[in-house]
Amino acid sequence: MSFSLEALPHAVNQLTPSLGTCASFAPLTSAPLAVLNPVGQLVGAGGPVVVVLLGMSVLALTVMVAKVWQFASLELNQLGTVRHMLALHRSGDSTQALSVARNCRNPAAAVLAQAIRGQCHNLPTAMVREEVERASHALVVSLRANLRLLEVTASLAPLLGLLGTVLGMIRAFQQIAQAENTINPSTLSGGIWEALLTTAVGLSVAIPVVAVLNWLEGRVEQFTHGLTDVTTRVFTTDLSQDQQVTP
Repeated sequence: MSFSLEALPHAVNQLTPSLGTCASFAPLTSAPLAVLNPVGQLVGAGGPVVVVLLGMSVLALTVMVAKVWQFASLELNQLGTVRHMLALHRSGDSTQALSVARNCRNPAAAVLAQAIRGQCHNLPTAMVREEVERASHALVVSLRANLRLLEVTASLAPLLGLLGTVLGMIRAFQQIAQAENTINPSTLSGGIWEALLTTAVGLSVAIPVVAVLNWLEGRVEQFTHGLTDVTTRVFTTDLSQDQQVTP
């Protein structure tokens, strides 16, 4: 097999298209940055209102994840163990009830344990009730922490989106006024869809926040009802069963 210098330029010309094809794979190194392109386009079209809405969405998502994790870790609506504590106390085994409370992750168990300790130490019922109510209120307030932020986000996000739409429409009509007799329909339609974009973003932020907020508030309300039920029954008598009447 022979090789001549005269054939070298021809071989180089054949390899050049192949090298160009290989060079086309170079932009793949910037593929991770391409994920940011839709966000950049969204911010560019919607302006500062979209930036504020995206910031609110990140903050709301952080709060929602934190609250879901908190409720799951506390086993918030699993009151079976707490009711078992109450049954042990009512049957006279208060020591065992307090032992169960130490191993229960539900915060209602700690509040119920306070009521049981107060009765075991023969403290005045009014004093024990007041302390239990204080602890119950503090517990519910801690569970509702940061839910107000979700309420504000759910209320403000649609309003901010509407504000962005109004500002966008003002800009679009300003362009019409400046164009006078040379109105370009494509320019007008482009300004309108950019204006409506902020409303869509605002609703996209508000709708899931409202859904999750109502679910979280429902969990807190259910827990509050269960907590009030078990703590009240410590100081009352079970009237669901027929009692023997002494003459």
